[in-house]
Amino acid sequence: MTEENRDNGRYNSVNKAWSKNWLVPILLLMLRQWSSYGYELMEKMSTFGLAAMNPGTFYRTLRQMEKDGMVSSRWDTSEGGPARRVYSITDAGEAYLDYRAQSLDQYQRLMETFFRLYTGQLTPREKGSGVTREEEASEAL
Repeated sequence: MTEENRDNGRYNSVNKAWSKNWLVPILLLMLRQWSSYGYELMEKMSTFGLAAMNPGTFYRTLRQMEKDGMVSSRWDTSEGGPARRVYSITDAGEAYLDYRAQSLDQYQRLMETFFRLYTGQLTPREKGSGVTREEEASEAL
């Protein structure tokens, strides 16, 4: 195996893990905006930069989300052709999405601090106390 193939394999593994970690919150976010059937949801995942996913994994995740009470589904027979399962977010799904959004907000602040420190842009006070520039500015007022 060449170095390039090993690196590409590592990238694919990381990308797959990243996609799997983001699948549930992104599905909930999309379902909060509109109810949809699985195939349409899977197609729209690329909007978020997620890699193509195995359809079996995708549909198993949706079914597990339904078992966990985060989504509900119903059969749509209104259009010509076979019936399709249409998914909608539930109150529990909304609550989980809110929780993830709050967690991501904290994570985003952590990452911003990390990169300010990494690039040498932290103020001396931030370096010693963990106080952010925004907090420093509000204290100055």
